[in-house]
Amino acid sequence: MPVYINSTGSVSAQKTFDSALFLEEIVRHNETVLNVIAPNYKEYIPPAAARRMAEGIKMSTVAAKTAMTEAAMKEDEIDAIIVGTGLGCIGDSEKFVSDIINNDEQFLTPTRFIQSSHNTVAGQIALGIGCKGHNFTYVHSAISFESALLDAKMQLDIGEASHILVGGVDELVDHHVDTHRLIGHIKQEPVETMSLLESGTEGAVFSEGAHFFTLSNEKRDSCNAELVAVKTYNTLAEDQVAEKTASFLSENGMDPDAIDVIVLGYNGDVEFDGYYDALREGLFENTAQTYFKHLSGEYDTVSGFGFWLANKILKRQSIPQAVRLNMGDAKSPETILIYNQYRGENHSFTLLRKC
Repeated sequence: MPVYINSTGSVSAQKTFDSALFLEEIVRHNETVLNVIAPNYKEYIPPAAARRMAEGIKMSTVAAKTAMTEAAMKEDEIDAIIVGTGLGCIGDSEKFVSDIINNDEQFLTPTRFIQSSHNTVAGQIALGIGCKGHNFTYVHSAISFESALLDAKMQLDIGEASHILVGGVDELVDHHVDTHRLIGHIKQEPVETMSLLESGTEGAVFSEGAHFFTLSNEKRDSCNAELVAVKTYNTLAEDQVAEKTASFLSENGMDPDAIDVIVLGYNGDVEFDGYYDALREGLFENTAQTYFKHLSGEYDTVSGFGFWLANKILKRQSIPQAVRLNMGDAKSPETILIYNQYRGENHSFTLLRKC
């Protein structure tokens, strides 16, 4: 059965929380770590509840509500909630451990411990909308979001559910940033947003974000795209990428020429961006090429931002100038391929088609 992506919701380092906008106004950064541009949470969450929520929960609540509103989806229509996350609510985990140390293991409140688990986001959204159906969280590093997509697609394919809320979320916390900076995964010097690929240095610009989508076997007026296929690999060599890409497309009855736009996960790390060069300079040399991490930053579920971008391109039938890698012709894009990897591992291919 076809799997339709009926709506999107996003909170990121750009003003994506406003679903009426599509990167017309780019927020430029010159940092090594980016925080989200947060909406006014009071418009979505009661202030008393928001004060007790971790940043990841607040971002996800806004993104999920935005997606449901765009699809005119009632709360009782959601059959399942599936979330991908690399680190979960790691901020509350750090605070709880700090409280243990600072209070000499005494007088501890359980709130931060309860809210520190990886499945907190999916659980909080379910409580908020009263969803008692399938509730699952995937923690698969940089393919956590794709794992959630695969689960949702399989459930819709076999008729286990009709409407599924799928999301990916990760938040920034100090200890996580300090650790990755120490081991060289974060760039040492600030990089201006639009100059990321010219940085010539190792490491990435780290960030955070939440991206949610309503997937359904029922096409609604708000439909963005059809999810055709998702495939992941744990490890690939650079010289295998083109072969696996062609094989993935062949499995879905396509060849590289059938792809109108390719979305690549370049993050400016000179040690690993060669994986994308293998496609950019090979199979898709004459295809419209785009990238997104110069706008969103890098985190485990950042492919959710790439997925949001691809959906918007298909719905709006236009490519924002800020994400173009070349001037390949794609005036009326019908098919988009998303390819992402992180530090040579957790490769993912996601194929979308105009609905």
